[in-house]
Amino acid sequence: MFHRTLNLRPTRFLSPFARLASSTVRKKPTTASTSRIVISQAREHARQGGYQYFNQRSNTNLYQDKRVWTVLGGAGVLGGVYYVSHLETVPLSGRTRFMDVSEELEAEMGKQAYKQIMQEYGRHIVPNYHPAAVSVQKVAKRIIAVSGLKDVDWEVYLIDSPEKNAFVIPGGKIFVFSGILPVVQDDDGLAAVLGHEIAHQIARHSAEKLSQMKILIFGQLVLSIIFDAGYFARILMDVGLAKPFSRLTETEADYIGLKLMAQACYNPEAAVQMWKRMKLLERESHQNPYLSTHPSHDSRIEQITEWLPEAQRLRDASDCRQTVQLFDLFNRSAFSGQSHF
Repeated sequence: MFHRTLNLRPTRFLSPFARLASSTVRKKPTTASTSRIVISQAREHARQGGYQYFNQRSNTNLYQDKRVWTVLGGAGVLGGVYYVSHLETVPLSGRTRFMDVSEELEAEMGKQAYKQIMQEYGRHIVPNYHPAAVSVQKVAKRIIAVSGLKDVDWEVYLIDSPEKNAFVIPGGKIFVFSGILPVVQDDDGLAAVLGHEIAHQIARHSAEKLSQMKILIFGQLVLSIIFDAGYFARILMDVGLAKPFSRLTETEADYIGLKLMAQACYNPEAAVQMWKRMKLLERESHQNPYLSTHPSHDSRIEQITEWLPEAQRLRDASDCRQTVQLFDLFNRSAFSGQSHF
């Protein structure tokens, strides 16, 4: 039934080399053997530089990639336009600065901060009828009267605490620690402190710091992309921008505050004496001035001394005898119904 095809040249009559060649031609290679051959060839090709595996990192740095510079260039142009469109002048100092935080957002920040501060210090607030609190409020009123901020709901609190400090939060909430009263000694010295804090509110330094933070984040991102050094970028932004900016705002508050206390008919020379006493009472650490958020006491004394002639001219132009009478009238009429004074 079935016919068997005969080989005309049986392999048994071939030489061993011929039989091997014949079997290699006729035999279909298996999948396993094919895979081994392909893998072997691939490895050899890779050793010769023919392949680049996915886990091999490119030696090309990001700053050498033209696409990165294109993206950064476009972002820089848009950021520059945005930056320039949000420039404004700080009142009383004339400094040009970047500001993109609205007064509404700043007020909301102040409300949140006020809640936190009252939770921490609310039990230590000195009553309004206490003589020390009365003195603080009296000086604050005179400086507020010349601040030009009529729509701010000012509140002044004296906190019973040994800290030698004072601060202001957005919305005109001023907090003075009783520990600073022996340092200021009198109303003129207290005016230097309160003038500084009210100056922060006039210049909106809290909102400016939030605006500045956006620039710092953008700069840190750019440095991280170009140099692939996130930690180095953070240090550079902190030492190169954040801390110098903080010292700048403190110095500006000193300058504006000195002008305010002079216009309110307080003696501007008291600011210098107050910082000298502060220097004697507080031992400053030997920290590098470039790593500090505040100017040193010596720096403040020197700077305020340079500003004294200008401040004295403002005081002389205020006609202080008549001005003090007007301040007393202003205090009785404008603040008589406010329980927080």
